[in-house]
Amino acid sequence: MNADAKKIVLRMIPYGIYILTADDSEGGISAATVNWVTQTAFAPPLVVVGVKADSGTYATVKKSGKFALNMLGKESKGLAFTFFKPAQLVDGKLSGQSFKWGANGAPLLDAAIGAVECDVKSIVEMGDHHVIVGEVTQAHLHTTPEGRPDAAILEMKDLGENVFYGG
Repeated sequence: MNADAKKIVLRMIPYGIYILTADDSEGGISAATVNWVTQTAFAPPLVVVGVKADSGTYATVKKSGKFALNMLGKESKGLAFTFFKPAQLVDGKLSGQSFKWGANGAPLLDAAIGAVECDVKSIVEMGDHHVIVGEVTQAHLHTTPEGRPDAAILEMKDLGENVFYGG
């Protein structure tokens, strides 16, 4: 396989930017910027997300069986970079961000334009990222977007010319 062609072609896949949060109810709280996300079913509503296999976030989601996916708006570039590193809960804030607890126990970021709470239904453990299938149990809309909802979401390309994923 031509490695350069593979890298360029796989980088043609558009990526939204989201913050996945979870809490295992035993002191293990985590949040991470993720971008391998899609809806896979309407009934029941299912989403899938790829999470780095050796990350604390993956361990927390696997242990708790629940997570939240916080949607970031175009103005949230800084927030995306905040959760590139492990999250810390200090003075009631998650890496400096205000949040509320979701019904499933996962943090819902106040700065997100929306969020879904999910129950883990399946995990595919292959490669360096594992695929988590979550059933949406709650949906929260913090800010109603103008125009198309998918146009309101922060995308990888919005983070700068040298920020890529894939390949």
